[in-house]
Amino acid sequence: MNWRKLIRHEILLAVLVVIALIVLGNQSDRFLTLDNLLNQGRLMTEVGLIAIIMTFVIVTGGIDLSVGSILGLVAILLGVFWKDLGLPLPVAMALGLFVGTLAGAVNGLIITRFRVPPLIATLATLALYRGIAEGISQARSVRGYPDWFFVLGQGQVLGVPTQLWLLGLVALLASIILAYTTWGRVAYAIGSNETAARFSGLKVDLTKLAIYSASGFAAALAAIIFVSRVSTTRSDMGTGLELDAITAVVLGGTSIFGGRGTIIGTLLGLVLIQTLKNGLSLAGIKSDGTIVLIGAALILTILLTNIFQRNGNR
Repeated sequence: MNWRKLIRHEILLAVLVVIALIVLGNQSDRFLTLDNLLNQGRLMTEVGLIAIIMTFVIVTGGIDLSVGSILGLVAILLGVFWKDLGLPLPVAMALGLFVGTLAGAVNGLIITRFRVPPLIATLATLALYRGIAEGISQARSVRGYPDWFFVLGQGQVLGVPTQLWLLGLVALLASIILAYTTWGRVAYAIGSNETAARFSGLKVDLTKLAIYSASGFAAALAAIIFVSRVSTTRSDMGTGLELDAITAVVLGGTSIFGGRGTIIGTLLGLVLIQTLKNGLSLAGIKSDGTIVLIGAALILTILLTNIFQRNGNR
């Protein structure tokens, strides 16, 4: 890895975040208030959890388009396990996490055992898991969860939303694993040259299987937090969430071809996207204009980073 290139991209992204905060803060008095900033942190947690593990997936040169569908499946199963089957809610939550992890493992098995490209495999399971969720739910929603359950999505600890503490913990652990452990180095090696990684005796298939399983687990955890935040379950939850996660990862400097990326870059990309969404909305700009500006920011950061990298290689 060329750490100087990554640092350049992350510094550039951090500067863009600061500029966006200053500019958008001047457009609305409500934007830089503590309540608004904490609320935006609450809203970006589900995408953030998925994007953190998606960084591992993309670092290996893969992609996971099924995470939004896994979120929707686990969300509806949480309600079914609890209300229809009468299981205690903690047991339903544990089963939801198991189902999400299993769904991710199925992705990994299809990719590693049958050599199906990740794009095709997860595109197929995107439709499969969403179809299962819709078939189970039959357009019904589940409500009436106990008050203690809402602590995950609506509560606070020391004045900070509960899910932000969880996001921070997951980000810290993921950063350590990706940057300082053998598993992280194997992920980078797979993304840089999978064939060479196999000839070097690295456990390529096992690593990819573990990463896709972790991606499913992250989607399931995001589903539980999502349900806790909105107080209901619906099978359409998580629709399009995979695109937000992938955008944050790529914006954060992770190469879509694999072999390069950091968790801090992903978090900065996530913050920039949420900043633009909220700030532009408060400034009175319509959602389609926000999408255009997010796309422009993505293109701008990639172009500037490529320019800096070319100059650094001369």
